[in-house]
Amino acid sequence: MSSPLTLYELNQLVRCVLDQHFNHTYWITAEVSDLRQGGRHCYFEFVEKDEAGTEPVARARAQIWANRWSQLKPKFEAATGQPLSNGMQVLAEVEVTFHEKFGYSLNVVNLNPTYTLGDIARRRKEIIAKLKEEGVFDLNKSLQLPALLNRVAVISASGAAGYQDFCNQLTNNQYGLAFKVELFEAVMQGTNVESSVIRALDNVHAAISQWDVVVIIRGGGSTSDLRGFDSLLLAENVAQFPIPVITGIGHERDNTVIDEVSHTRVKTPTAAAEFLIAHQYQQLTQLNGYEDIVVLTCQQLLSESKRRLDSIADKIPTLFTLRKEREIHLVARLQTLLETSIRSHSIEQRATLQLIGESLRHVLTNWFNDQKNRHTLIQAHINSSSPERLLKLGYSISRINGKAVTDVTRIKAGDQVMTTVANGTFVSTVNPAPPPSYDEELKKSPFNPDSNTWMA
Repeated sequence: MSSPLTLYELNQLVRCVLDQHFNHTYWITAEVSDLRQGGRHCYFEFVEKDEAGTEPVARARAQIWANRWSQLKPKFEAATGQPLSNGMQVLAEVEVTFHEKFGYSLNVVNLNPTYTLGDIARRRKEIIAKLKEEGVFDLNKSLQLPALLNRVAVISASGAAGYQDFCNQLTNNQYGLAFKVELFEAVMQGTNVESSVIRALDNVHAAISQWDVVVIIRGGGSTSDLRGFDSLLLAENVAQFPIPVITGIGHERDNTVIDEVSHTRVKTPTAAAEFLIAHQYQQLTQLNGYEDIVVLTCQQLLSESKRRLDSIADKIPTLFTLRKEREIHLVARLQTLLETSIRSHSIEQRATLQLIGESLRHVLTNWFNDQKNRHTLIQAHINSSSPERLLKLGYSISRINGKAVTDVTRIKAGDQVMTTVANGTFVSTVNPAPPPSYDEELKKSPFNPDSNTWMA
């Protein structure tokens, strides 16, 4: 057994072998991961994942030294519009290096931005294809712009110059159009763009009836800051939003996925304001045109009506004469018919009155005869019941103080009783009643049992 090597000696052997067999550069494709900058150098990992894109199948430490990084960084960002960042696919020219202390790594000497641009475009195409597959890509575009776009929900960063430019443009428009604008604040660059803008959209949706349109605007800045808007989830939210979404989040040369799915894409916040102003002015012009049409139509109707009235006025005298003659003829006929009807009615009424008079005389005659017979009977009855007749039959009338005596219990001893008979009147004095023991004498006394009185 040979004497063992130290680790350092073994790593020296590995380094020699690698230097002999990997003595030139290689172009590789890989995904950037765990990127960080230390001083003026750039450190990261190259990762290759399986077909599912979930598990790494290869991994290598990499670095770009300061002298290279100062050249590659601006060149790469100018070509791609984005900085080198995690998750980005790159085509890199590398040197295989091995250090006894730090081990295996790849030293990047060049980057091909064209490959990265192709990968960015591929990802955008994949997102757009996914949106079309879901059937939502054209949903927001298919919405019809309301006639009025004066209630505007703005999604932007507070205090951003782009938002201020947008508001100033709306407020100071040359037509004096009024707009209601409210800011729904969101982060417009960096890793939080997706979640922040979606949250702002949710806040707008919570009061959706208060808004006519949503405007997503972002001022100037690096094109590299636009990567957060190439998001499937954000694009799905924008595409399915129930009112039109206008985007103005970059420069004219820039284009993001949400620009593709929004209702209208403009290049800057100022352009978004100009779009709203132009739409409102177009509606105002159209309304003014309608006003002119209404005025012209009314004038035409009035002119036509005046012409017709003049024509009718010319015909009125002739029509009036004809009408007057017809009415006179009609009145004459009615007068004749009325006179004939009155005469006929008078004859009928006269005959009817004669019949009623004869019937009335007959009825009155019978009624008077009945009343005469009844009167005769009543008179006979009265005569048969008269006091004079009753007195002649032997009856008498006794009075005390001018009042007829009808109750013997009201007579007292000493009362003067005036008695009327058929041929005159006499006065009697009432004696006290005899005691019961004198019944026999009572029978002999001039007591009249028929009248219950004592005779004087």
